[in-house]
Amino acid sequence: MRNLGIGIVGGGYMGKAHAVALQAVGAVFDTALRPVCEMICTTTEEGAKEKARALGFRRSTADWRTLVEDPSVEAIVIASPQAFHRDIALAAFEHGKPVFCEKPLGAGLEDSRVMVAAAEHSGCANMTGFNYIRTPASQLARQIIASGEIGVVTYFRGEHTEDFLADPEAPASWRTQGRANGTMGDLAPHMINGALALAGPIESLMADIETVHGSRPGSDGTSQAVTNDDHGQFLCRFENGAMGMLYFSRIATGRKMGYAYEVFGTKGALRFDQEDQNALWLYKGDAAGDRQGYTKILTGPKHPDYVHFCLGPGHGTGYQDQIIIEARDFLRAIETGDTIWPSFRDGMEVNRVIAAAWASQEERRWVALNTI
Repeated sequence: MRNLGIGIVGGGYMGKAHAVALQAVGAVFDTALRPVCEMICTTTEEGAKEKARALGFRRSTADWRTLVEDPSVEAIVIASPQAFHRDIALAAFEHGKPVFCEKPLGAGLEDSRVMVAAAEHSGCANMTGFNYIRTPASQLARQIIASGEIGVVTYFRGEHTEDFLADPEAPASWRTQGRANGTMGDLAPHMINGALALAGPIESLMADIETVHGSRPGSDGTSQAVTNDDHGQFLCRFENGAMGMLYFSRIATGRKMGYAYEVFGTKGALRFDQEDQNALWLYKGDAAGDRQGYTKILTGPKHPDYVHFCLGPGHGTGYQDQIIIEARDFLRAIETGDTIWPSFRDGMEVNRVIAAAWASQEERRWVALNTI
């Protein structure tokens, strides 16, 4: 066991989540590498100093370059807005430092391609942050599908729906400006990653993307134009022949964490809803006619990663636990030198699907992924 100095760029929602995870992961998983919260970077020196105090970091800075170049910072977590992901990651790899980068990997596909090339050239451990697919229930779903228990997958339906901008009078903000911050850049990556993990690569798709509320109240009281999308959907065909439909929305009234999917196979089916993240519903087609129906499986110690958090079946894991599992995986990748899913390349594949969706929207046609 040895200590590993970690630097986090970003002290907001995800920066805090990663800081908490780094402080907990050693105790939860008894990791060989024990993270030390060495330095945190936010936009102002005073703000960074306060975040360091609150989140338990030894030092702070307002310049991410200072963090990347510091010899005591041995690995880096990028939890900043995606416009900065590329430059921070490239600098880190130049210094030979492993990088965990929050989704989406880059602000666009070209950013992602450059980041993947740099990561693979450096030989450093690299991961992209897709936390929802790490729940014990979704890990179990992956095992069930891979084992053939529900047969050959014939259809996948997935959504990531929330309602934080459902109110048309909700004020304009950075979330309503710039394509990368719209629903296709913000919520869609999680479910696209889920679809790729559960149903495999996408062969082609046809998308429809829309801005419903074209303007919102600005901070000065005037109307401000919204320059990105509120919701989007696409039909798709997976490489294994399965059909699919995915929907993403930040205006889905009533939905708080609508990361949900349904998978149909030739022998059975699965369904999952993140708002009930400790349950997976399984239908087995070989049940007797008077016993057919979905069975609710409550996650417990026999399911992936659950036992490290709780010994009681049905007691459940939470959002923060997903981030702790990510931290374990990142530390394992650094320790072993092995590529652990989802790598930067896996993050790039999500960006490639999003690029195909935008191409389909703009050209109003089906788009094959091998042309993107």
